[in-house]
Parts: sequence; structure tokens; C-alpha cells
Amino acid sequence: MRVTERTGRSLGLGAAVAALALLATACNGEGGGVATGPQDGDPAGQEISIGMIPWEEDIAVTNLWKVVLEEKGYDVTIENVDVAPLYEGMAGGDVDLFLDTWLPDTHGDYWEQYQDQLEDIGTWYDEATLELTVPSYVEDVDSIADLQGREDEFGGEIVGIEAGSGLVRTVKENAIPGYGLEDYQLVESSTAAMLTELESAINAEEPIVVTLWRPHIAYAQYDLKDLEDPEGLMGEGEQIHMVGRSGFGADFPELNGWLQNFRLTDEQLGELEQSVLVDHEDDEEEGARAWLRENPGFLEEVMGEDAADLSF
Repeated sequence: MRVTERTGRSLGLGAAVAALALLATACNGEGGGVATGPQDGDPAGQEISIGMIPWEEDIAVTNLWKVVLEEKGYDVTIENVDVAPLYEGMAGGDVDLFLDTWLPDTHGDYWEQYQDQLEDIGTWYDEATLELTVPSYVEDVDSIADLQGREDEFGGEIVGIEAGSGLVRTVKENAIPGYGLEDYQLVESSTAAMLTELESAINAEEPIVVTLWRPHIAYAQYDLKDLEDPEGLMGEGEQIHMVGRSGFGADFPELNGWLQNFRLTDEQLGELEQSVLVDHEDDEEEGARAWLRENPGFLEEVMGEDAADLSF
């Protein structure tokens, strides 16, 4: 899978903080806030930094907006960082925008800590869920409760993603004790490593249980079964929000308006992820352009007359 090549794209905590410090220095000169936002009311050449974490939907929509904004004359920089330093960077004014905030649960702790220094721009997807998932060929396991006592079948492991993620925290703190799964080891690794394990198990038709989330391109690639959560310990449905640093709306009024109109359906997001992550795996920006060419009316709904004459 393409995502197995993405492991190195997300910086570790120390490196990410250092990178954000360098970004702040480069933007600030001798001090003060980020040197972004309009200088004379004209968006041409306007600088904007977009934070991105290695989650498939975030990679897809971030590249989508990068190519759109560059066509509109913006100077776009994507900052690849882990989620904790990303929120620190936005709160400190060193990153302008993040398109993949999951609320109320997954990123709820970060939002609670930094919300006074951030702006909630709006929601672009409102059917997100956290899941424990097995391949569909795994029999007699339809609920998380069904995992109890079957540790040997699954190698004693639940394969997770990044240790700092809300998904791993939810499984560790809620699902495992709530369903009596203490005999399982929750493997905390990375999204790429989890997907590699999933693909290997499916190719061998072996049992595996992984932490996953919807929306995710894996559901289009494999025949998977989300385990029922009768106790509701994985949380209720979530929404994916767009979040800007303090002052974002005032500094980027035009873009702020476009983002408030931005929505993707399951079908649109699946096709966008396919184009960006699979069909154009070596050129994600071209994947976004290809999707925009195939969906010529999409930006008219989002940007209105501002979409006129855009060409991809």
C-alpha cells in the first residue's frame, strides 16, 4: 500500500518542535507574530502554512486545498508534523491552518487545551467514527466483546497506530478495560505500520484486529468488518473540523469563506483519496488536480464565482 512509504513524513516530537521554531524564526524576523495574512488586501502572493498529519483524509484534503490556493495565487507551505506539536504551533501562531481536527473525542484534549488560541472554521465531514476492525473472513467475531478469550487466535495483539493518537488512547483507556481485553497487548506503532500488518494478514487470510477509523481508504481496498460496540466505549460519531490559528478569519477572509462552504460526501472523499493516494501515489498534488478535473462543478459549490477560470 502507498501509506507504507509515508512513515518518515511525520516528524517526531523533538524534531517537529525544532521545525516549528525554525518556521517561527523565518516568519517573524526579529519577533512578533507569523508573517502571513494579506499585506494589501490582494491574495496574490499571500503566504499560508497548512499543518498536515499522516492520516489519509488529511493528506487528500490538504493537497486539494494546496493546489486550489496556488491556482488562486497563494504561496502555500505544508508543514508535516505530529499532532501535538501541530496544535502547539497553531496556538503559537506558527501554523495557520489544520484541516483534520476530530471532535469531540479524538482531538478533544488538544482542543480543550488550546481552543482560546484557535478558531473553529467549520465542519467538512460529520460521520467520522473510531473503530476496532477485523477482516470480514474472521468468523464469530462481530462485537468487541467477542474478542474476549480469543487472544491466541489474534496473536495476543490489537494492532494500533501512533501512541499519542486519540484512537489509541480510547482503545487503551476505554475499550480494553471495558470489554475485559487486558490479556491483549495494544501495539502502539504508526498508521503505516498498522496498515502494513493489516495487508500482510489479509494476503495470508490470517486473523488480525486493528484500530481504524472512518473515513479511511482501507475500506475501499479491503473487505473489512467493524466490530460492534454495544457499550459505546469507542465514542459516538465525530466530526472533522477545520481549525485556524487566532486571527485566521481576519487575516484570510476570502479563504475563510470558502472553507465554511467546504463539504465532502463519503463517495467524494473515497474518490479523492483514491486519486491522491493510489492513482497518483508519486505526485499527490497531481492526484488532487486530477480529481478536480473530474469534478468540475465541485469548486463552484464551494467558492461560487471565485471558482471561475480555475484550471487544473
